[in-house]
Amino acid sequence: MTNGFLLLYIIGINIAEWVLMGIDKQRAVKHQWRIPEKTLWIGALIGGAAGGLAGMYIFRHKTRHFSFKLGMPLLFFIHLYLIIQWKG
Repeated sequence: MTNGFLLLYIIGINIAEWVLMGIDKQRAVKHQWRIPEKTLWIGALIGGAAGGLAGMYIFRHKTRHFSFKLGMPLLFFIHLYLIIQWKG
């Protein structure tokens, strides 16, 4: 896996996760069908934790859920650590 591909993947998955958080917040406000939390967690787990964390605070979404308040930052730091280790 090249550095360029990894960078594009990280940017893309984080944008996608951020967008999903925004869509889910809009749907919550309008009392519409929601994106399952499982989907949000999968996106975060496969590299989108930074986007999920940004979405949480920009859209003020899922900030009352303990699992999100603890899990998203934890995943973000795990991803950051793995990237640093991979680059080193």
